[in-house]
Formats: sequence, structure tokens, C-alpha cells
Amino acid sequence: MWQRARVLAVRDETPGIRTLTVDVAGWVGHRPGQHVDVRLTAADGYQAQRSYSIASAPEAGRLELAVERLDDGEVSWWLASEARDGDAFELRGPIGGYFVWDVTMAGPVQLVAGGSGVAPLLSMVRHRVAARGDQAMRLLYSARSLNDVVAHDELVDLAARDSGFELVCTLTREQPPGWSGYARRVDAALLAEALWGPETEAGTYVCGPTRFVESVASALIDLGYRANSIKTERFGPTGTP
Repeated sequence: MWQRARVLAVRDETPGIRTLTVDVAGWVGHRPGQHVDVRLTAADGYQAQRSYSIASAPEAGRLELAVERLDDGEVSWWLASEARDGDAFELRGPIGGYFVWDVTMAGPVQLVAGGSGVAPLLSMVRHRVAARGDQAMRLLYSARSLNDVVAHDELVDLAARDSGFELVCTLTREQPPGWSGYARRVDAALLAEALWGPETEAGTYVCGPTRFVESVASALIDLGYRANSIKTERFGPTGTP
């Protein structure tokens, strides 16, 4: 069922990604990893819709969408550039039951994000904090530069004060002076260094552009990870998971 959503606040995360906090009357809540469909209707009746992952934790009491601005995106351009407090659009969801994780699931969990694909993984990280989960969690985040890392300060702070959460970043195009993290694209060698080994049987969630996700998933299988321990969510040029 389509519902009316109203923008409560907008926040620029990076030069190309904006977080929108929205209010949906009668929102039923979501599970970390789920997404919603967003539909826009023009004055002439033309409609366009795309899917966007939820970045907020279920416990947050609000719905947050982290949207990447795409030059040819019929929906993302408006959400990430034009939407203002009080604007309204249609929303349907939550959707998805496969790419989800919550603190009732035992064992360590590792997350691999490419660019704006971090959104559903942020929901998982934030849920672990809000629900006081004690599972070991590691996030491997690939971005072009430090300015392109969504929620950077929040993630760094969490890694500093929570021994159960680890943040590993690789910056593929530009690194700041003194950078000590990875500075290359994610491949099998980097995964072998940055993640726990397959013997830990950690649940692994991968989200990002289609080519990134397919490459990471294939490399994980080659490294010995069980296929049923890997869950993927991908999006194409339109931003649809």
C-alpha cells in the first residue's frame, strides 16, 4: 500500500549523498536491511519510482533514507537535491526479508559496503548499538575519498568506544595526508586481509553497485566462504537495489 511521506529534515552526508528524515503516518517499523519504494508524481501525472534502503535503526523512531544524487536519476535527483522540509511524496514498504540482520541472530557478522551501498548496513550497525547487541561486527567500507564516507564521524566514534565493532576503510581515489588505511579497490587479497576468515562462519552482507557486489561475492566464494553465509544487495545505474 502506498502511503504519504513527509520530509522532516535533510542532511548532506557527502558531496553526493543526502539523508532524508521522513515521517510516515502509521509506519509499521522495519528490520535492518530492508528498503522502501519511493514514488514521485509530476504535475502532468507522470510518475517515477525507485527503491531506497533504510539507513536508520528500527529503534530510532524515525525513517531515514540515504540517497545518492544521480545526474540521470528521475527520483534520486529530486530527493538528493530539491526536497525540502515539509515536502511530500509517496512511499511503500518496508520491503525485503532476505537481506536482513538483527541482534537475535547469533554469531559474528561482517559487512562489506561499496559507496552508497552502506545505507542498509548502517541500519544494521545502528540497530546493534540501540538494541545493545554483543555480536562481533566488522564493516569494510570502500569509498572514493574520505569525504565520500557516509556517517564517518559516527562510525569512527563507535569503533573507538565499542570493542565489538570494527571499521575498516579503503579509499580508492584520494587519501588524506597520513592515511594509514587501505588505498585500493576491494579484491580477493584485500578481503583476505580485512575480513575474518571463512573458518569463523561469520554472516557476511555485501551491498553496493552491481559490479562491486558480484566481484566481492565471487571473491568470497573463492576464498572458501560458504555461499549460504553470504547475502547480497545490489543496485544498478538507477539506484534500485
